[in-house]
Amino acid sequence: MKKLTFFSAIILLISSCTKDDYIPITSNLDAELLNALDNASDGEGVSFFILPESDDYANIPQDPLNPITSEKVALGKQLLHETATGGVPKMDAMKGTYSCASCHQAAAGFGAGIRQGIGECGIGFGIRGEERIVNTSVPVDSIDVQPIKSPTILNVAYQDVMLWNGQFGGTGTNAGTEASWTEIEENFLGLQGIEVQAIKGQKVHRLQIDDDFVNTFGYKELFDAAFPDVAENERYTKHNGALAMAAYERTLLANRSPWQDWLKGNSNALDETEKKGAIVFFGKGKCYECHTGPALNDKGFHAYGMDDFANTSDALLLFNANMDKVKKGRGGFTNNPDDYYKFKTPTLYNLVDNGFYGHGGTFTSVKEVIEYKNNGVPQKAEVPLENLASQFGTINLTEEEINDMTAFITNSLRDPELNRYVPDAIISGSCFPNNDDTSREDLGCD
Repeated sequence: MKKLTFFSAIILLISSCTKDDYIPITSNLDAELLNALDNASDGEGVSFFILPESDDYANIPQDPLNPITSEKVALGKQLLHETATGGVPKMDAMKGTYSCASCHQAAAGFGAGIRQGIGECGIGFGIRGEERIVNTSVPVDSIDVQPIKSPTILNVAYQDVMLWNGQFGGTGTNAGTEASWTEIEENFLGLQGIEVQAIKGQKVHRLQIDDDFVNTFGYKELFDAAFPDVAENERYTKHNGALAMAAYERTLLANRSPWQDWLKGNSNALDETEKKGAIVFFGKGKCYECHTGPALNDKGFHAYGMDDFANTSDALLLFNANMDKVKKGRGGFTNNPDDYYKFKTPTLYNLVDNGFYGHGGTFTSVKEVIEYKNNGVPQKAEVPLENLASQFGTINLTEEEINDMTAFITNSLRDPELNRYVPDAIISGSCFPNNDDTSREDLGCD
C-alpha cells in the first residue's frame, strides 16, 4: 500500500508541473526515475538535465568575452574541419593534410576514434577514424601524436577549463592557479578554456590561420561577417579564428539522444532496461555525484587509478611528451600532491562512438569501466589511496545493475545525428577531416 501511495503522489506531482517538466507516467519505472532525478538535482527535476537546442544561444553557456553568433558558428564550423589550416607542418609534404577534426570528428563522437589522436604525419581514416595510423616513413619527432586520449569536444559548453588536467582557461575553475601558467600565457587573456585551447592548439598542432590563409583559401567573407566590428587590419588572425571555433564548439550538444527525448516528455524513448540503468546511475551507482547537469559532467577532477600510455607497450611516446607530468593529471598542472592522478570528469554522451575509455584509453567497453569502478582495484598502483575517488569500489552493484547501467550509457546517451554539425564541404574544396592520400581514398574524395 505504501508503494502505491508513493507512486500516486509522484503522478500527482508530475501532473502539476510545468509543460517543460512534464513526463507522462507509463510505468512505475518512470515514476521511480523521476524521483531519482529529483534527488540527484536537489529538487530541480528533469529541467536540470536538459540540453538546449544548438541554436538557442541565449541558453548555451558561453564566454562573456566571446558571445556566440551564427556568423562565428558558421566560420568556426569550417575552420575546425578545414585541412588547409594544416599550414605549418614540420614536414612540407604534410602541408594541408590534417585539421582540428583529425582528432575531433563527428563519426567518433567528436573524439579521435583511436586511442592516440594523430594530426600531422597520420595517414588513413577508415569509417570513424579507427584506421588512422602513423606514417612510419617519417622521423618520429615530426609526428603530432597525443600523449593522452583526445577528449571529446561534444558538450564542452559545460566546461570552463579544457584538457584532462584543466590547464587551459583563465577564469573560474583555474582561479588561483596562475603560478602554473608560465607556459600558457594565453590564460592571462581572461578567456575560458574552450577559447584558450582554440588559440593554443593552433601552435601546438601546427595550424595556420592568418592573412595568407584567409586570402589564399577564400575565408575573407566569413571572417568579415563574423567580426564586423574588428578593424580589418586586425580581423584575419589566429585569435579571431579561435574565437569562431570556440563559438562553434559550444553548439555541439548531444540534444537528440534518447535520454534527452525522455527528459522532454517522450516516455517511450528508453526501454525498460535503460530506465532501470538510469535509476541505478542516478541512485545507488552514485554516478550523478560527478556526472551531473545537462552534459553529465562536473567541473571537478577525480582519481580512479586508471592507467596511461606510459605503462603500456603499444603506445607511441615522443621525447618531449613529459609523461611524468601528463600521468599526474591535474597535479601535473597545479603541482599540488592532493591533485596527483586526478582527471577532469568527461561527458558521457556518445562514448561508444570513440571505442576507448579512460584518459589513457585502457578500456574498450563501457561495461569494463563500470565493472572496474565497482571492483575498486586500481590499474595504477602508484596512485595514493587517499587521492582515489570516494565512489571507487564502494557502490556494490549487482551484475544486473551493471548490465542495466551499461545499456543506459551505451544507448540512451548516444545522439545518432551528430553529422548535422559537419559541413557538406569546406571552403578550400579539400578533403576533410584528413587530406592525405590514404584518407582521401577512405573518405571517397578521389
